[in-house]
Parts: sequence; C-alpha cells; structure tokens
Amino acid sequence: MKLYNLFPPLVGPFERWTPHLERAAAMGFDWIFVNPIQRLGRSGSLYSIADYFALNAALLAPDSRLGPDAQVQAMAETAGEQGLALMIDLVINHCAEDSPLLREHPEWFLRHNNRVAHPFCVEANGNKVVWRDLAQFDHRRALQQADDPDGLLAYFVRLVEHLIELGFRGFRCDAAYQLPAALWEQLIARIRARHPDAVFVAETLGCDPEQTRATAEAGFDAIFNSAKWWDFNGDWLLDQYELTRQIAPSIGFPESHDTPRMFEEFHQNADALRQRYLFTALFASGVMMPIGFEFGFRRRLDVVETTPDDWETPNLDLSDFIAQVNAIKDSVPVLAGEGRIERLDHPDPAILVLRKHAVEGPGQALLVINKDPWARQRFFVDDLRHLIQSPGPIRDLSPDWPMAELPAPFEFWLGPGMARVLVSSDA
Repeated sequence: MKLYNLFPPLVGPFERWTPHLERAAAMGFDWIFVNPIQRLGRSGSLYSIADYFALNAALLAPDSRLGPDAQVQAMAETAGEQGLALMIDLVINHCAEDSPLLREHPEWFLRHNNRVAHPFCVEANGNKVVWRDLAQFDHRRALQQADDPDGLLAYFVRLVEHLIELGFRGFRCDAAYQLPAALWEQLIARIRARHPDAVFVAETLGCDPEQTRATAEAGFDAIFNSAKWWDFNGDWLLDQYELTRQIAPSIGFPESHDTPRMFEEFHQNADALRQRYLFTALFASGVMMPIGFEFGFRRRLDVVETTPDDWETPNLDLSDFIAQVNAIKDSVPVLAGEGRIERLDHPDPAILVLRKHAVEGPGQALLVINKDPWARQRFFVDDLRHLIQSPGPIRDLSPDWPMAELPAPFEFWLGPGMARVLVSSDA
C-alpha cells in the first residue's frame, strides 16, 4: 500500500479535496488515508470524538445541495475515479469525555475511584501525561458481553459498517495494541463476513516485539514500522523488522501528523527529504506520506489548531521524484514485499548498503544510500555482483542518473543524501 495522508483540517470541506486526490494519484499513491472526520468534543482534538455517526462541521460545505453523508460519498466517488481507495482512522480506544455515550451507556467505560478513567502515557523521562478530554472504553467488558446486540462490540461493528457505507474500505486502527487482541479478532471477523475486502492496519508504534506480534496476529493486514526514526546506524530497526515481517507487512513513513515537518527539522534541506522518502518507501512493503511533504511544508500538523489557513506556499516540489520512487516500488516485487534485509559492510561509514531478498525464490535488490544529506560521498566496489549475489545482469533503477551499463570496478560519487537502487535481473 502507498498511502497519501490527507489531513482534513488543513484541506477543509470535502468538496475541496479533488485537486489533492488528483495530485496523490499522479504521484502513484493508491490509498488516501484521512484522520478522523467525525463530530468532535469540546477540546476540538481530531482524536476526541463526541459523535461517531455525525460529521465534523468544519469539513462540510453549508451551501451544498448534498447532505453531510452524501458529501463524503461524493468525495469517495471522486477518489475512486482516480484509482484511489480510502482509509480512515478508527478511534475506538476512547471517545470524548463529553460524548453523549457516557450518559447513554455509562457501563461502556472504565472507571477509577468511581470516576470515568482517562487514557494516559508515561514518557521516557517518567512524566505521566493524562488526556483528560478523553474517556476510556472498557474493552474487556465489551468482550464479556460480545453477544449483546446493544453492547459496545456491536456498536463498534455498526460504526465500521457506517464508515464503509460512506466509502471507506480501509481502517487505520489507532493505538491498536491498547485493545485486547481478542476484541480485534471478533470485530475484524464480523466485518469481513459481510465485507471481505475491508482492510485493517494496526498502529503499533511504541510496542515491544511481543506486543506487536500479539496485535498483528489478531487479523490485521499490515502494521506500521519505525523506519522514520532510524539514523542508519545500529541494528535495532533491522532486528525489529526481522521479528515482525513474517507476521504482517509493514508501512514506513518519512514523517507523520505526530512528528515535526522534515523540511523544518533538517533546516530546509531538500536532499534529506528525498533520501528519507526513498528509504522509507523501499525498505518495507508499504509507505505513507502526509500532505505537504512533497512541497516542503514547515508547519507541524496539529490535531487541534491546524486550519486551511495553515496551507503554505510551496518551498519546493518533490512530486516528480516521489512519483519516480513509487514507480520503482511498483515495478520490482522485491521492493514491494517483506523480504529479508541485510546490512553489508562498507569501508566508508557515511554510506549505507542494504541487500533485500525476495520473499520467495531468487531476486535481490541493493540500496546504496549516502547517509549524509549535506555532502557527497564516493562509493567504490570491485564487483557489484558480489554485493547483490547475482551472476546475471544488474539493472540500475535509481531515480537520479541511472546508468545503462554498470562497469567493474564500480565507482560513483553519491550526491548529498543520494541513493543507488540496483536490482538483479531476476528480481
């Protein structure tokens, strides 16, 4: 899956989404992922949903002849005409603390000292952060009453089916590891019994490998990986990938709505953006990119504060480069699968060499990446065939300056952050 994250508050009403859908399709994305679009609680956070079956008024055109649901369905139809499937955040770990659900179904919520419990996290420094605008669902009770047609699990099923009626086929399950795997198993099974092509992706970032394994095995089609945070040194990402790749395909991303903008983070270095997109796109089977990355946007997306007024004048345009990388991914099965990845020794510590194997059968790809987005580096090797482990011809599919013939010995000066993408003839 190649997902383009369209952040709803930045774009505004659904009727304005068409040019963004067309741009995503032109870059070779096949999915549009959108953050929550439902009516919000008083905090105004996208992830504090007050009414799951009503829509955020900021996304509706008040003068439209179409009703709220029909406006979403019209957008979904436009996406389909562009060859794009729609995925939405499924937020069922909690709801807004001022949601009518607390009054209508108080038994659906966890309680602490006779008060509704709020979700929290403990940061690396030990600081406990409590989200007081959220009320935590009691998922274990939902499992105990799984056969109740008026219970919480049945409510979640109705919600997903409602979103399918609006035009969504995929669901990014927010903080999926915080819910019992058994609940996901039942929810996914009930949906797929009537909608076999529904796709479920688990958000498992921050999990240890065993948590990731337990969540993924609940029936998810994919999980997200942590490639965004790898500095190209150390083994943790490769070790993590090896532990999970046979459980479920994974999706990488160069930045997300939860992270700073890379163009700001890397001091307006376009080469850093190109390097990171290529790496996260070709590392695993899936990739996700937030709206504005292609234009070098600098303002961080905010689930409360962002509005269409935050749309920036493009600082650059990487659309053609992103389209090239997506096309490379589509054309080489090794780069679109979850094959074994090895890091190869190279005398220059500023150069990363990864060899990726086909999931089944022969076929390898070689990624040679200049780790340094500020300075060029000389890549030299006596015999590329030794690195790629292929006796046959090698194809150079690099987006920058591909070579028709690859001499031996092989020498290439990699520009800042530049990569070579080399694949065996049987890949």
